[in-house]
Amino acid sequence: MSTPEHQPTLHANKQMSNPHQQFIPSSIMDLFSPCRPVHSLTALFVTWKGFLLAVALGAAIAPGYDTSTSLFFERMYGPNATIPTTAAKLTRWDALYFMHSAIKGHVYEQEWAFGLGLPTLVGAMARPLSNMTPPAYALEPVVAIYLSHLSHLVAVLCLHRLTVMLSGNPRLAFLSAALHILSPAGLFLSAPYNESPFACLSFLGNLLFAVGLRSNQAQRLRRHVAVVTAGILFGLATTFRSNGLTSGLLFAVEAVNGLRMFASSRRAGHLVSVAVAVLGGLCVAAGSVVPQTLAWMRYCAKDGVSRPWCDKMVPSIYTFVQEHYWNVGFMRYWTLNQVPLFLLATPMLAILLKSGVELVRHPQQVASIPGSGKDSNELGCNLFVRALAGSQAVVAVLAITTYHVQIITRISSGYPVWYWWVAGCLMDKRRQRLGGAMVMFMMLYGGIQGGLFASFLPPA
Repeated sequence: MSTPEHQPTLHANKQMSNPHQQFIPSSIMDLFSPCRPVHSLTALFVTWKGFLLAVALGAAIAPGYDTSTSLFFERMYGPNATIPTTAAKLTRWDALYFMHSAIKGHVYEQEWAFGLGLPTLVGAMARPLSNMTPPAYALEPVVAIYLSHLSHLVAVLCLHRLTVMLSGNPRLAFLSAALHILSPAGLFLSAPYNESPFACLSFLGNLLFAVGLRSNQAQRLRRHVAVVTAGILFGLATTFRSNGLTSGLLFAVEAVNGLRMFASSRRAGHLVSVAVAVLGGLCVAAGSVVPQTLAWMRYCAKDGVSRPWCDKMVPSIYTFVQEHYWNVGFMRYWTLNQVPLFLLATPMLAILLKSGVELVRHPQQVASIPGSGKDSNELGCNLFVRALAGSQAVVAVLAITTYHVQIITRISSGYPVWYWWVAGCLMDKRRQRLGGAMVMFMMLYGGIQGGLFASFLPPA
């Protein structure tokens, strides 16, 4: 398959006489071989996680900037609580809200901004274990930390498999998965936070969506089941992070493509594909609608209980809480005192936008099915990569205009396109230095941020 001369083909190895020379010599990835991907990725995962945890524990030598964590543990578990050191160092910032909701449920209105996914799952996992732990043991944070590590590892393996399926290039798959391990999200992928479960569910949803696209006409049932199941997984991901709604773009593109194919062929099977895509999209939307409905029943459906957002045309506790308690809104973060945070976010924003635009224009850099020609499967995979790139770009734009911009370094961890792009830079002689610089940025940012996070210091 031909590609423009100025665009390196990520699934080709023509430029690589010796693939191992393409690694950055100072990179930690030199220590691992892609010939045994699962083993090597697991080894890299353990090594990097061990380094970050060592940074977090090393930060214990300095007094904490904030006493919220110690007050939280005292109130939740009592003054004589047993608190593992790792749990004490990683239960920081928003993790306090997540863990309070896991223990007590959503007591305060502002807690609805953090999603139902993580508190619900951690609470369900912790309850049967409570009888096996000592009294006043800080169980929920420990469970959440184990869940974050497991989810992150599964996300790594899902991204590896997804990349192999789309590109047919084991090296691109290995590098992309390794980059997810070294994500600048750093300790946020280890702490009691949404990032790891969100990435896990999102990458698993992407993998199943790709399985559906790769299914041929004789496997229609398999295709439809895979697409709907992917929608369910994206919906679950949205209960962890609201930006999971951008995954709905995949189903919108699939539905439009199905309508286009029906218009040209008049085959009823294409209408079924449209219906399946719509159903999958509704599953994604349910990840936001269901929590909003539960909040409405609690605050708006009872006599004598009402909040300002209840009277809106589309009542949303999430948008109200974000605006009322954290001043989130269009251009509200554009103030002089936030300039340092915009500067910190600039490298990640640039990577997200550059990679998103490039793969929207040239999805064949990743979406290659060797030997298949331009059949419907390959065209579908091209649209899939374009939709993923588009949703990533949308999140970057929202971070610039609406979100608290510093969170982009952690929410970017759940989007695969930029990993593919950076991996492609590492494999291309002309852009290898750029790729190496991005890897160094990721590792330095993750390490420094780890010490700041464990000391309860911004950015968070």
